[in-house]
Amino acid sequence: MGIALVLTLILAFRSPAVAGEDGGFVALFDGKTLDGWEQHGGKAKYYVEDGAIVGQSVPNTPNSFLCTKKKFKNFILEYEFLCDPQLNSGVQFRSNVYDKPVEYTYKTRNGKTATKTVPAGRVHGYQAEIDPNKPDRMWTAGVYDEGRRGWLFPGLCGGDPKKFTEQGKRLFRPGAWNHVRVECRGDHIRTWLNGELRADFHDDLTPEGFVGLQVHGVGGRKDPLRVRWRNLRIKELD
Repeated sequence: MGIALVLTLILAFRSPAVAGEDGGFVALFDGKTLDGWEQHGGKAKYYVEDGAIVGQSVPNTPNSFLCTKKKFKNFILEYEFLCDPQLNSGVQFRSNVYDKPVEYTYKTRNGKTATKTVPAGRVHGYQAEIDPNKPDRMWTAGVYDEGRRGWLFPGLCGGDPKKFTEQGKRLFRPGAWNHVRVECRGDHIRTWLNGELRADFHDDLTPEGFVGLQVHGVGGRKDPLRVRWRNLRIKELD
């Protein structure tokens, strides 16, 4: 009984899945088309190949985002990604884009009040990082606030950068498919990489938004870099 209990606790820490959890998940991608998605930001190419969404860089364009037309508030999001080692990418969640500038007010690390104006047409919001292009950092599944405050975890909302890097180097699978889970319940945000908890913090700046697939800008680089996503699914929570 003691050994069984220990194994149960270990599995519970490494994977948040529980019996019956698969119920309620809905596919965000039908495996064949980009129906239900729309592009914002830069002009990177998005297409479907072998049951995956492929994002391909193009030169001299800013960050590009393929975004769900639907917005989500509280949810569990899961997906797999495979990214070229020289490319930076990420998956937006609770993100938005508006046709007019919008101003946000928030607290800095030292408790002071600050404001940030996001220009019209700029995708902004939480992003689960994908950074194989930075092997010395390896903050994949960390959370970055795209277009606004920068790094949240590790960063403004907690986390030890050195320990986060050490864990990332251990968990990330170069040149292979990696699994990410994002869970948003109210102001509580958590991420997992390949079954192990990565980010865990509280933040309430944006309670709702779309899911978006980022292809980071590559400057003038002409040879295309690619990132792929598959098995994208979401479960909305009460």
